[in-house]
Amino acid sequence: MTASDPRPVGEDDLHALVDGQLDPGRRATVEAWLAEHPDAAARVAADGQVRARLRARLAPIADEPIPARLRVAHLARPRPARSIRWLPGAAAAMVCLALGGAVGWLGRGAVPPAAAPVEPMTQAAVSAFRTYVVEAVHPVEVRADGTPHLEQWLSRRVGRPVRAPDLQAQGFRLMGGRLLPAGDEPAAMLMYDDDRGTRLTLYSRAGAAGGRGVFRYAREGDVAAFSWIDAGMAYVVTARTDEARLLRVAEAVDAQASGRESGRGSGPQ
Repeated sequence: MTASDPRPVGEDDLHALVDGQLDPGRRATVEAWLAEHPDAAARVAADGQVRARLRARLAPIADEPIPARLRVAHLARPRPARSIRWLPGAAAAMVCLALGGAVGWLGRGAVPPAAAPVEPMTQAAVSAFRTYVVEAVHPVEVRADGTPHLEQWLSRRVGRPVRAPDLQAQGFRLMGGRLLPAGDEPAAMLMYDDDRGTRLTLYSRAGAAGGRGVFRYAREGDVAAFSWIDAGMAYVVTARTDEARLLRVAEAVDAQASGRESGRGSGPQ
């Protein structure tokens, strides 16, 4: 902190620094803070390296010419009345799916299996995961058959909308959820499982308003986690599974939470 900018440095600042989204004044404040906090500086440096590797791997795709079918001139051609309504949305969806798949696949090789030191929020999520996934009788407080009540209860306690993402396309079904302590604030934990008995948790809590950060990968022993922040919420998905599968889950959760998929807020039936 500085006299001119008394706001404490938070995770949103660190993510924005990695993404190059801080204004010069705030950047100077954050860099001064990092100089006094070597552990946080190491995490930021590692995240910056991951981002650079992703950009390097995606560069060939970015340099490719836009396919003729996606050029403005082609999309702007007159179409029959029925086509005009859905073509722009369909084209945008195709582009988003293509980019999402490319980033997910390339990110699979770019995110190191042994990432930077695990941040406190991820540690809390992993600890909760280890505590509750072994439970046979009471893994959750509210089961999936009470999903509307579960979402309303968690949203009220967390202070932000909490929705149970539909992860059936990724092979997981909702088991239910529970409320957890997160320092002076509450956190929500949703639990999922698949047909092979693999359990996965989604930990979320309110964060600083605004801002968006990159996915951050961490592994503690046999437990893997991806964390990120977006629009005032912080998320961690955790499971005993491989990095590629967990990344696909994280991308699905992020897409639904930010409203980029029509399945936002829906749970398994």
